[in-house]
Amino acid sequence: MRVGPYTLSSPVYVAPMAGVTDAPFRKIAREFGAGLACTEMISSEALVRRHRESFRLMDLSWDERPVSVQLMGGDPQVMAEAARMAGEHGADIIDINMGCPVPKVVKTSGGSSLLRDPVRACRVAEAVVRAVPVPVTVKIRLGWDFASRNYRELSTALESTGISGLAVHGRTRSQGYDPSADWEAIAEVKALVRVPVAGSGDLKSADDASRRMRETGVDAVMLGRGILGNLWLVRQTVARLTQGAQIADLDWPGRIALVRRHCELVLEYYGSERGSRMLRKFIAWGLKGFRGAPRLRTMVQSVSSAEDVDRVLDEALRTDPILLVAACVAA
Repeated sequence: MRVGPYTLSSPVYVAPMAGVTDAPFRKIAREFGAGLACTEMISSEALVRRHRESFRLMDLSWDERPVSVQLMGGDPQVMAEAARMAGEHGADIIDINMGCPVPKVVKTSGGSSLLRDPVRACRVAEAVVRAVPVPVTVKIRLGWDFASRNYRELSTALESTGISGLAVHGRTRSQGYDPSADWEAIAEVKALVRVPVAGSGDLKSADDASRRMRETGVDAVMLGRGILGNLWLVRQTVARLTQGAQIADLDWPGRIALVRRHCELVLEYYGSERGSRMLRKFIAWGLKGFRGAPRLRTMVQSVSSAEDVDRVLDEALRTDPILLVAACVAA
C-alpha cells in the first residue's frame, strides 16, 4: 500500500476525528499497526491567521512517520497557504476534508459543502497540490444528498488535479451516519480511478474490514467511530488484513489496561489540569457496556488528576467479568 513515495506498513487508516485523533490517540493507533493516522481537522483560515490551537492540532512530535495533516476550507488560496504551513511544520501528507457534515463547517464553504460545488472542490485540490511537494489526498462522501450523488464525476475530476489518494465514506452529507454505508458505490470509485482508494463506513470488526476489502477491491480501510472506546480494533484489523490472523477481543482487565495506558499518555501530553478534563470521554467510552457503567460515568465526570483516574479504573477492575458478560448480553 503506497501513498506517493510512502509505503505504508498496513492498509488500515485511522480516520481524522475532531476531539479524538490527537497525538496520544494516534500514538496508540500506530503502535497497534495502523499504516496511517491523521490529525484532527484543522481550519485553514485559523491556521493562516496563526491561531494557537491550530498549531497544537498540528503538533507531530509524537507521531510515527508518515503522518497526515487534514485541512478544511473552501478558499483555494487560503488552503494552499495552510498546506504550505503544514508542510513546513513536518506534514508528510496533506489531506483535504470534503466530507465533514457538521453545519458549522459546511457554512464556511468547507467540508461536505464542496460536494455541491465540484468546480470549487477541484480548484481547492489543484491549489493544494501545486503548493506543496508532499502527496495530497482527499476525503469525500457520495454527494450532498441522494438527488446529487456525484461521487463518480467528482472522484475522476479530483484525480485529474494530481492528488495521490482518495478516502470515500459511503454516505451522502444529508445521511449523516445513518442508514448503512453504500460500499457498492465505494467499489465504483475504486474501479474508476487509478489512485489508491480507502473505504469508510460501518467497519465495526476485523471481519467487516476483510469482507469489504474483498468485495470492493479498495486499497485500504479507514476506521472511524468503530474504534471509539475500542482502539484494540486497530490491532485486530491489521492482523486480519496483513496476516489472515484472528485476534480475540480484550478481556476485562485488558480493556482496563488499555484505558489506563491511554489516560497516562493524555496526562503526559497535556499535563494534569487539561489532560484530566480531556480524558474523561475516553474513560467513559472504554468502560461502556456493563451494569456498573452509570455509576462509574458519574465518577468519571469528577476526574481531575492522575489519582482520580486510578481510583475510577481500580473500581472498574473490581467489577466481576461474569456480570460484565451478562450485562452485555442483556443489552
